[in-house]
Amino acid sequence: MYYVYVIRCKDATLYTGYAVNVNERIKKHNEGTGARYTRGRTPVELVYVEEWKDKSSAMRREIEIKRYSKSKKEQLIEGWKNEYV
Repeated sequence: MYYVYVIRCKDATLYTGYAVNVNERIKKHNEGTGARYTRGRTPVELVYVEEWKDKSSAMRREIEIKRYSKSKKEQLIEGWKNEYV
């Protein structure tokens, strides 16, 4: 399985990515060895995740979410929190 995730950085910005193991990926972000964008913005917090069966679908969804405005991402996060958390 592949996962598309959104994390909230220390400076309140949002970062979207995909991974096979979300927990390991979040750990990498927080260690400063994840994406260049998050290196100076730790700690990060997982705020949204989706599961996909194949890499290409996950990557397409990642790109789709990255194109969202911050307010649309916040709505996505809020809906997910209400449903799953």
